[in-house]
Amino acid sequence: MNDTPIVPKEIRTIFQGRVFSVRVETIPLPRGGELQAEIIRHPGSVVIIPITTRNEIILVRQYRPAIGRWAWELPAGSLKPGEDVEHAARRECQEETGLIPAGIERLGSYFPTPGYCDEEMSFFKATGLRTPGAEDEEAHQDEDEDIEGRPFTREELRQMIAAGDVIDLKTIAGLSLINY
Repeated sequence: MNDTPIVPKEIRTIFQGRVFSVRVETIPLPRGGELQAEIIRHPGSVVIIPITTRNEIILVRQYRPAIGRWAWELPAGSLKPGEDVEHAARRECQEETGLIPAGIERLGSYFPTPGYCDEEMSFFKATGLRTPGAEDEEAHQDEDEDIEGRPFTREELRQMIAAGDVIDLKTIAGLSLINY
Protein backbone atom coordinates (compact mmCIF):
# COMPACT_ATOMS: atom_id res chain seq x y z
CA MET A 1 0.00 0.00 0.00
CA ASN A 2 1.28 3.46 -0.91
CA ASP A 3 1.47 5.88 2.06
CA THR A 4 2.63 8.87 0.04
CA PRO A 5 0.55 11.94 0.97
CA ILE A 6 -1.83 13.12 -1.72
CA VAL A 7 -1.67 16.83 -2.46
CA PRO A 8 -5.05 18.50 -3.02
CA LYS A 9 -5.56 19.82 -6.54
CA GLU A 10 -7.79 22.68 -5.38
CA ILE A 11 -8.57 24.19 -1.97
CA ARG A 12 -11.44 26.53 -1.19
CA THR A 13 -12.00 27.91 2.33
CA ILE A 14 -15.72 28.22 2.99
CA PHE A 15 -15.50 29.23 6.66
CA GLN A 16 -12.75 30.76 8.79
CA GLY A 17 -13.52 30.80 12.50
CA ARG A 18 -11.67 31.64 15.68
CA VAL A 19 -10.56 28.03 16.29
CA PHE A 20 -10.88 26.18 12.98
CA SER A 21 -11.60 26.55 9.28
CA VAL A 22 -13.73 24.52 6.90
CA ARG A 23 -12.34 23.84 3.46
CA VAL A 24 -13.54 22.03 0.37
CA GLU A 25 -10.60 20.21 -1.16
CA THR A 26 -10.45 18.50 -4.53
CA ILE A 27 -8.22 15.47 -4.09
CA PRO A 28 -6.89 13.33 -6.96
CA LEU A 29 -7.43 9.63 -6.24
CA PRO A 30 -4.55 7.17 -6.72
CA ARG A 31 -6.60 4.98 -9.07
CA GLY A 32 -7.95 7.86 -11.11
CA GLY A 33 -10.73 10.36 -10.66
CA GLU A 34 -11.01 12.81 -7.82
CA LEU A 35 -12.84 13.36 -4.58
CA GLN A 36 -14.35 16.54 -3.16
CA ALA A 37 -13.93 16.50 0.62
CA GLU A 38 -15.24 18.93 3.22
CA ILE A 39 -12.49 19.10 5.83
CA ILE A 40 -12.27 20.87 9.16
CA ARG A 41 -8.72 22.21 9.63
CA HIS A 42 -7.83 22.54 13.32
CA PRO A 43 -4.53 23.63 14.94
CA GLY A 44 -4.52 20.64 17.31
CA SER A 45 -5.30 20.34 20.98
CA VAL A 46 -4.09 19.02 24.30
CA VAL A 47 -5.93 16.86 26.82
CA ILE A 48 -4.67 16.81 30.39
CA ILE A 49 -5.16 14.08 32.98
CA PRO A 50 -4.46 15.94 36.25
CA ILE A 51 -3.75 13.52 39.10
CA THR A 52 -3.78 14.84 42.67
CA THR A 53 -1.50 13.70 45.50
CA ARG A 54 -4.48 11.64 46.73
CA ASN A 55 -4.49 9.82 43.35
CA GLU A 56 -7.74 11.49 42.31
CA ILE A 57 -8.34 12.79 38.80
CA ILE A 58 -9.64 16.30 38.25
CA LEU A 59 -12.46 16.74 35.75
CA VAL A 60 -14.04 20.01 34.71
CA ARG A 61 -17.72 20.57 34.07
CA GLN A 62 -18.75 22.99 31.36
CA TYR A 63 -21.66 23.74 29.09
CA ARG A 64 -21.30 22.44 25.53
CA PRO A 65 -23.56 24.35 23.12
CA ALA A 66 -23.16 21.78 20.31
CA ILE A 67 -24.96 19.15 22.40
CA GLY A 68 -27.02 21.54 24.52
CA ARG A 69 -25.89 20.18 27.87
CA TRP A 70 -23.26 20.25 30.59
CA ALA A 71 -20.44 17.69 30.46
CA TRP A 72 -17.77 16.41 32.83
CA GLU A 73 -14.48 16.28 30.91
CA LEU A 74 -10.74 16.16 31.29
CA PRO A 75 -9.26 19.67 30.96
CA ALA A 76 -8.39 20.37 27.33
CA GLY A 77 -7.87 23.14 24.85
CA SER A 78 -6.64 24.17 21.43
CA LEU A 79 -3.07 25.04 20.60
CA LYS A 80 -2.26 28.67 19.98
CA PRO A 81 -0.39 29.45 16.72
CA GLY A 82 3.17 28.13 16.98
CA GLU A 83 2.68 26.89 20.55
CA ASP A 84 4.60 23.84 21.80
CA VAL A 85 2.23 21.05 22.91
CA GLU A 86 3.86 20.62 26.33
CA HIS A 87 3.60 24.35 27.00
CA ALA A 88 -0.06 24.21 25.91
CA ALA A 89 -0.72 21.30 28.29
CA ARG A 90 0.78 23.20 31.23
CA ARG A 91 -1.15 26.36 30.26
CA GLU A 92 -4.48 24.55 29.90
CA CYS A 93 -3.99 22.68 33.17
CA GLN A 94 -3.53 25.96 35.01
CA GLU A 95 -6.31 27.78 33.13
CA GLU A 96 -8.93 25.08 33.71
CA THR A 97 -7.99 23.65 37.13
CA GLY A 98 -6.17 26.61 38.70
CA LEU A 99 -3.21 24.30 39.41
CA ILE A 100 0.31 24.10 37.97
CA PRO A 101 1.81 20.66 37.30
CA ALA A 102 5.38 19.90 38.45
CA GLY A 103 5.46 16.89 36.16
CA ILE A 104 3.97 16.45 32.73
CA GLU A 105 4.20 13.22 30.72
CA ARG A 106 3.09 12.86 27.12
CA LEU A 107 0.99 9.72 26.69
CA GLY A 108 0.37 9.86 22.93
CA SER A 109 -1.40 11.74 20.18
CA TYR A 110 -4.53 10.65 18.34
CA PHE A 111 -6.97 11.86 15.68
CA PRO A 112 -10.54 11.67 17.09
CA THR A 113 -12.39 12.23 13.80
CA PRO A 114 -10.02 11.65 10.84
CA GLY A 115 -12.91 11.19 8.42
CA TYR A 116 -13.50 14.95 8.25
CA CYS A 117 -11.13 16.74 10.65
CA ASP A 118 -7.33 16.95 11.01
CA GLU A 119 -7.35 17.81 14.73
CA GLU A 120 -4.62 15.91 16.56
CA MET A 121 -5.20 15.52 20.30
CA SER A 122 -2.07 15.13 22.43
CA PHE A 123 -2.70 13.52 25.82
CA PHE A 124 -0.66 14.40 28.94
CA LYS A 125 -0.59 13.11 32.50
CA ALA A 126 -0.05 16.01 34.95
CA THR A 127 1.27 15.34 38.46
CA GLY A 128 2.69 17.30 41.37
CA LEU A 129 -0.15 19.83 41.14
CA ARG A 130 0.27 23.02 43.13
CA THR A 131 -1.44 26.35 43.45
CA PRO A 132 0.27 29.21 41.59
CA GLY A 133 2.60 31.50 43.50
CA ALA A 134 3.53 35.15 42.99
CA GLU A 135 6.40 34.11 40.68
CA ASP A 136 4.09 32.18 38.33
CA GLU A 137 2.52 33.52 35.18
CA GLU A 138 -1.17 34.28 35.54
CA ALA A 139 -3.63 32.09 33.69
CA HIS A 140 -7.25 32.89 32.98
CA GLN A 141 -10.13 30.89 31.59
CA ASP A 142 -11.28 31.88 28.13
CA GLU A 143 -14.09 34.46 28.12
CA ASP A 144 -16.58 31.91 26.80
CA GLU A 145 -15.76 29.33 29.51
CA ASP A 146 -17.75 28.77 32.69
CA ILE A 147 -15.83 25.89 34.24
CA GLU A 148 -16.21 24.06 37.53
CA GLY A 149 -13.43 21.62 38.45
CA ARG A 150 -13.41 18.82 40.96
CA PRO A 151 -11.33 15.73 41.84
CA PHE A 152 -12.84 12.25 41.54
CA THR A 153 -11.65 8.87 42.73
CA ARG A 154 -11.08 6.24 40.08
CA GLU A 155 -14.08 4.30 41.38
CA GLU A 156 -16.29 7.40 41.12
CA LEU A 157 -15.13 7.84 37.51
CA ARG A 158 -15.94 4.20 36.66
CA GLN A 159 -19.42 4.67 38.12
CA MET A 160 -19.95 7.95 36.26
CA ILE A 161 -18.97 6.38 32.94
CA ALA A 162 -21.18 3.33 33.55
CA ALA A 163 -24.11 5.60 34.46
CA GLY A 164 -23.63 7.77 31.35
CA ASP A 165 -22.61 10.82 33.38
CA VAL A 166 -19.31 11.09 31.48
CA ILE A 167 -20.26 11.43 27.80
CA ASP A 168 -17.09 12.95 26.39
CA LEU A 169 -15.06 10.46 24.32
CA LYS A 170 -11.70 12.24 24.78
CA THR A 171 -12.19 11.89 28.53
CA ILE A 172 -12.92 8.18 28.32
CA ALA A 173 -9.95 7.70 25.97
CA GLY A 174 -7.65 9.73 28.24
CA LEU A 175 -8.67 7.79 31.32
CA SER A 176 -8.04 4.51 29.51
CA LEU A 177 -4.45 5.65 28.81
CA ILE A 178 -3.71 5.63 32.55
CA ASN A 179 -5.74 2.45 33.26
CA TYR A 180 -8.05 4.32 35.59
